[in-house]
Amino acid sequence: MIRKPLRPLARILDARSKGENPDAIEKENIRQRHDDMQVKSRQRAEGRLLVLGVFFLCAYAAVAGRMGVMATSEPREPVASIAGSSIAMQRADIVDRQGRILATNFETHSLYVQTQQLIDPQNAVDRLVEIFPDLDHAELLAKFTGARKFLWIKKKISPEQKQAVHDIGDPGLLFGPREMRLYPNGSVAAHVLGGASFGKEGVSAAEVIGVAGVEKQFDNYLRDPANGSKPLALSLDLTVQAAAERVLDGGMKLMNAKGATSILMDVHTGEVISVVSLPDFDPNERPAAPTSGFDPSVSPLFNRAVQGVYELGSTFKIFTAAQAMDLGLVTPDTIIDTRGPLRWGKFSIKDYRNYGNEMSVTKIIVKSSNIGTARLAQQIGAERQRDFLGELGMLEETPFEIVEAQGGKPLLPTNWSELSAMTISYGHGISTTPMHLAAGYAAVANGGRYVSPTILKQDGPQLGRRIMSEHSAEAARSMLRHVVTEGTASFARVPGYQVGGKTGTADKPRPLGGYYEDKVIATFASIFPAHDPKYVLVVTLDEPSVSAHGEERRTAGWTAVPVAAEMIGRLAPLLGLRPQVEPAEVTGITLTSN
Repeated sequence: MIRKPLRPLARILDARSKGENPDAIEKENIRQRHDDMQVKSRQRAEGRLLVLGVFFLCAYAAVAGRMGVMATSEPREPVASIAGSSIAMQRADIVDRQGRILATNFETHSLYVQTQQLIDPQNAVDRLVEIFPDLDHAELLAKFTGARKFLWIKKKISPEQKQAVHDIGDPGLLFGPREMRLYPNGSVAAHVLGGASFGKEGVSAAEVIGVAGVEKQFDNYLRDPANGSKPLALSLDLTVQAAAERVLDGGMKLMNAKGATSILMDVHTGEVISVVSLPDFDPNERPAAPTSGFDPSVSPLFNRAVQGVYELGSTFKIFTAAQAMDLGLVTPDTIIDTRGPLRWGKFSIKDYRNYGNEMSVTKIIVKSSNIGTARLAQQIGAERQRDFLGELGMLEETPFEIVEAQGGKPLLPTNWSELSAMTISYGHGISTTPMHLAAGYAAVANGGRYVSPTILKQDGPQLGRRIMSEHSAEAARSMLRHVVTEGTASFARVPGYQVGGKTGTADKPRPLGGYYEDKVIATFASIFPAHDPKYVLVVTLDEPSVSAHGEERRTAGWTAVPVAAEMIGRLAPLLGLRPQVEPAEVTGITLTSN
């Protein structure tokens, strides 16, 4: 910058020549310099004020924008952040075959405390115990005043409980958002769904993992974020399942049974439309597994349909008759020697009552003759019988897609002798689950093809390997129908629906060996409609006992059959089966010809 001189020589000399005062020139230049300096200072100050004004304008705009966002968003408590892997919270829904929700996700909150931030620990404990009566006052106060800085209070709380805790007003009580599994239908299909619990947990998230049933079986699918919008579709029908549970529960109580199970299965697709095990539980509040005792069936968590390995008694007789007919050894009208008792070494096989010295194969099934069935097994032979039952899936656990099914492996004789073949022919000496039995009867009902029971919705028939010819299967179905119309399952007559089936009553084994004298497992395996079977229904009662005609009745014909008949009458319309009105006999009219 070039400064202008205060006493320029040219102007000084010119002023002196003219007789003017040179000092006036210096004063003028000083004044001009001061004026210039004031202008520059003012411009500099105005620029600074402009910049400061823009800065404050931006700051106030940012504050106003943040306040607007906070005013329109949900309030959240501050949470402590920790390093680590992110926790996946989303879990796919589970729906029934109609798309109705069986299991879904529900946003809730956890409650934890940071003790160093508590203002009044005593008041906080007093108020929390009022909100959560299950908390121990002394223990909680000791923790709040102890050395620990972080404590979980509740892993999940309701909105009402959250508001009550919020009203305490202590900054040390904090909430963490999380997702929990909700079963909106309560105990309906509890043993199928199983339940879920928390895996990895943080204050702001918790991982939901399956612990039983399909929740555990398909845990990887349900936890995959890619399947968040693709619910797992089960074969169950929610309406049918609820109705089946209601009827079976009433029947179990009426028959004074310790427990009960039922399975409704499509004979062509293998879809299990309904499966019930009682007693049951609410998966929203899944009880703890028993830690003592040797009888797992006392727990409501025990799934009798796939974990209950029982001798199912005379329900096996139809398999023996079907195999004998399929091998060409007999026909439905073949006469069999039924004189008894049938002795084999020191063992003897007897019938419930004396049915005569001989009966046809059909009559053997209708009257449920142990001797006649054992005679058929002798003709079949032990090796061929074992192979046939293996084809029916009776020798391995069922492929039913819940984790509990893996524990339902049949109990087989160590030496499959001819005597074993004779007792197995009428359902003794071999123990299977009701799910095995349902799959076996489905093969008889659909024309002789094996179908694998499944809990997943199918697109159409899933018929597998051929077990028996269509002709043999048809003859076996006819025998099952005769059992209802003429034999031990007369209580299974349902108006409008033709039912076929077979009863089975087996002595209940003692846990330490031998059998109870007054406890049985009563089973009725049925197919309907008998003329064109679409469904198999198996009903099993554990230790039933009912008084009828002045006597104590425990057999399946008096216990399991009436319950199954009531279930068919209730469920068939829900399944879309229209009743067939059977014409009554014409009485009081004489036909004449012209």
